[in-house]
Amino acid sequence: MRRVRIIEHISLDGVIQAPGGPEEDRENGFDYGGWGFPEHDDEVGSAIVAEQGQGFDLLLGRKTYDIFAGYWPKQAGPMADSLNSARKFVATHRPDSLAWGPVESLGADIAAGIAKAKTAGGPDLIVWGSSTLTPLLIAEGLADEVLLLVFPVLIGRGKRIFSDRVAPSGLKLIESKATPSGVIVSKYKPAGAMRTGSF
Repeated sequence: MRRVRIIEHISLDGVIQAPGGPEEDRENGFDYGGWGFPEHDDEVGSAIVAEQGQGFDLLLGRKTYDIFAGYWPKQAGPMADSLNSARKFVATHRPDSLAWGPVESLGADIAAGIAKAKTAGGPDLIVWGSSTLTPLLIAEGLADEVLLLVFPVLIGRGKRIFSDRVAPSGLKLIESKATPSGVIVSKYKPAGAMRTGSF
């Protein structure tokens, strides 16, 4: 069974909306798009390339799919080549409008579609920036690894990585490092039920 690996740009207060640019996602009047750009140094880029690897498929929410489809086919280089050639599995209510391929819809039951894609075999499934898909993966126990790129900013409002649907659970820190710009790159794996105690 292949792994599902989540890669997220996230603010210190948990916001993941529109790190890449002002027009990326203005939903709900979000005016802070591009907050990840000032601290996105070479080490952040290297961490992303290393985590993503060369051979992978993509697991995307519809909004992220549309953002990527509008950008990556116009780019050149190893990153563009790997994203453009990857098979995309997309959570969408409009499967007939998926033009950036190779691509498949996850179907009406998104969790079942992800489970099917996961057990079908092939390279790892990489998840990028979905405020709806990421909480579902965590809640359904379908995520195998979470890479958080924590940027030293507080935004206050916007779409967040986790939601109230997520059951209390533990994560095991696999590795962590700080980049020169102050971004903390941390990799986690699920570690079962959350533990509690007393001081």
